[in-house]
Amino acid sequence: MLTDRSQRWRDRRARFIPAATVIRPCDYAVDVIDCERQARPFVEAHHYAGSFPASRLSVGLFDQTGRRPVLVGVATFSTPMNNQVVPAHTGLPSPEGVELGRLVLLDSVAGNGETYFLSRAVRLLRREKPAVLSVVSYADPVERRDGAGRLVKPGHVGRVYQAMSATYRGRARARTLHVMPDGQVFSGRATSKIQNREQGYAYAVDQLVAAGAVRPDRKDDLRAWYAGLLATGFLRRRRHPGNHVYAFSLTQAARLAARALPSLPYPVDGFQFGEAA
Repeated sequence: MLTDRSQRWRDRRARFIPAATVIRPCDYAVDVIDCERQARPFVEAHHYAGSFPASRLSVGLFDQTGRRPVLVGVATFSTPMNNQVVPAHTGLPSPEGVELGRLVLLDSVAGNGETYFLSRAVRLLRREKPAVLSVVSYADPVERRDGAGRLVKPGHVGRVYQAMSATYRGRARARTLHVMPDGQVFSGRATSKIQNREQGYAYAVDQLVAAGAVRPDRKDDLRAWYAGLLATGFLRRRRHPGNHVYAFSLTQAARLAARALPSLPYPVDGFQFGEAA
């Protein structure tokens, strides 16, 4: 990992800029934005995952050096997919915590843009959602490549969270991922919906079809269809060692609730993507 560069995003590809460049606060504004009309299109256009989480609050970073303010960054605080995430990593009831579901800055933003933006986004979170006392964030140390071997996402260990003095909780559980041809991970929840024909399974099927899979017939056994995508290599199995987990306690009550949880030394370098056994 290179510590003299800062990672940025544009058009769902990672970009890098010199970390030593410094943001000019007078050039930027930070404010709450509409999750659906502003945050979602920006995140889906630029973040490598191309998806938007179940947001509770979104905050935008605006470049105001031109005639009109231009959105150049988004932080989205979301509801975790698993209700146990907040209690496990903060010691608080689930409604009193959120996940930093997306943090996306364009490559026009200077090297210290993450800490400048995220610190102000957290202040707005406290103002807009006073019942939220803690934030959980994840850093994925594993790089991802598409079927042609092109790098889609470098791995990282969460240096921006370390710079903001977040508490390191250790690793999330290891798991096997199913990776699409473009290098994106097909979520385990979507897999379950398809295999069990749960509500929303049609949208999950559409995601795979859009990625190049042959659409199943209406009467096909979807469990067998999905297994075929794995057998043919359309979906690639990759073993993941678990994301790094960080927690931000926003109040004294949150710090007290987290006293019994681990506070571990910060991790350093990343981990290379390995094949599943």
